[in-house]
Amino acid sequence: MNRFLILTLTTAALILPGQPRAEEWIDLTHELSPDAVFWPTAERFQMRTDFEGFTDRGYYYSAYTFTTAEHGGTHIDAPIHFAQGKHHVNEIPLEQLIGAAVVVDVSGKVQGNCDYLISVADIQAWEKTHGSIPDGSIVLLRTGFGEFWPDASKYLGTDLRGEAGVAELCFPGLAPNAAAWLVSERKIHAVGIDTASIDYGKSKDFAAHVNLMTHNIPAFENLANLDQLPPTGVYVVALPIKIRGGSGGPLRIVARRKP
Repeated sequence: MNRFLILTLTTAALILPGQPRAEEWIDLTHELSPDAVFWPTAERFQMRTDFEGFTDRGYYYSAYTFTTAEHGGTHIDAPIHFAQGKHHVNEIPLEQLIGAAVVVDVSGKVQGNCDYLISVADIQAWEKTHGSIPDGSIVLLRTGFGEFWPDASKYLGTDLRGEAGVAELCFPGLAPNAAAWLVSERKIHAVGIDTASIDYGKSKDFAAHVNLMTHNIPAFENLANLDQLPPTGVYVVALPIKIRGGSGGPLRIVARRKP
């Protein structure tokens, strides 16, 4: 048996169907496109073609220019977004963007109540089953609204644009006192959610944002595929565009889960 055949058989044995894998990476990022959901008052994603095709020298070449608001699609809210003097997006320490994560699933409670607020009691109920959230964790909140993307009428509660759209927003979020509790009692590094905002749609004071960001805690919004993650044993890499002085920006976030 030659060495090539031995290598082929050995490789095949490592990936036989039904065998557990050591790890699997899940993309938690929605694609940026003209169909991506943006806040009703935000400029939506646009992309134009600068060149696409074969050049006069015979090789293929493509290049595009895009414009987008910071806070649309899967993105990060830097602390400066709601807290004066706190970190801009380029100043957030990497250890707050990369690390162990937990997934708190409240999707069953959210059904039929788009104004649901994730409470301290919800988090404590999760801890009764899975243990205390370790200090330094990234906390991912699953409401189930990710399944509505990119249907704005279901995801945001409205497909209206401008201030008329803001007035009709209806989606769940994190209760302000629960945000404060996570900071003071669990010393978390970041929070993520599968809705358009850490605060629920009808919020007027964005107190959950303020309670997190006054302590330099960033937020990841419009996350995808949280239903594919277990409650624990998750490792997250969340790297935003490094915009100097930015209040946020597009985010590529992925999670590794244990089998």
